[in-house]
Amino acid sequence: MSHTTLVTVADLRAHLFDHDWVVVDCRHDLMNFAAGWEAFGAGHIPGATFAHVEEDLSGAKTGTNGRHPLPKRDALEAIFREWGVRNGSQIVAYDAQGGQFAARLWWLARWLGHERVAVLDGGWPAWLAATQWSSVEEPDRPIGDFVAGDSLVAVADAAQVLASLGRAEAPLLDARAAERYRGEQEPIDPVAGHIPGAANRFWQSNLADGKFKPVGQLHAEFETLLAGRAPAQLTHYCGSGVSAAHNALAMEIAGLPGSKLYAGSWSEWIVDKGRPVALGANP
Repeated sequence: MSHTTLVTVADLRAHLFDHDWVVVDCRHDLMNFAAGWEAFGAGHIPGATFAHVEEDLSGAKTGTNGRHPLPKRDALEAIFREWGVRNGSQIVAYDAQGGQFAARLWWLARWLGHERVAVLDGGWPAWLAATQWSSVEEPDRPIGDFVAGDSLVAVADAAQVLASLGRAEAPLLDARAAERYRGEQEPIDPVAGHIPGAANRFWQSNLADGKFKPVGQLHAEFETLLAGRAPAQLTHYCGSGVSAAHNALAMEIAGLPGSKLYAGSWSEWIVDKGRPVALGANP
């Protein structure tokens, strides 16, 4: 059976050492880039490898392409091979933040054309609570032969987002916390506010008790946001293209596939002073 959105702790435990299952620890802290690696060294799911959000799951910064630009496809393909990924592998990504960073790997794997990728529902806390099982050993896996294929996701760039402003048929959805969306607080980026016309759905709204809400509930909530529009019309963004993937994943779980991701997101948008900025609670 292929897992393409979520996998449970029970399912992962049953397949933990299957040769075609690759578990990737994506724990991270946007305020302390060393925190994820330190947490991995202190204890992780047995057999898991580590993905650094800044170094592995992001590309080089130019000063104009945001805080977490997309990596080069061939570079990410090589990283997947180092992790032992093959084209038939089941990738399972996890973190300790409700999937905030694991969803980035989920989305990137699909960007490389790999469908068998899922996020561990509940992540590291759920694993520990259910198994009390961790390891400090790094995995010894053979190099994989993964070859990237056609992308399974849609990407929007700044020019496309700019051209869509004011068009009701091209909705934007901001995944940041409400106070950042409104421009009341901005702990990371130099400019506060949101892209004009964007609605707000904080990525944590997809969760209940650390796990994703039931399918029916997610479907109803996103259908309300879509207001009759097709999922493919909607573009997600956040601060840097990481947590926006969580909303994209939630829509897939809800049976509403095909939404786009503005990869550069807010941190790219604000670099060009000619791009408009909105403040307050209204789109």
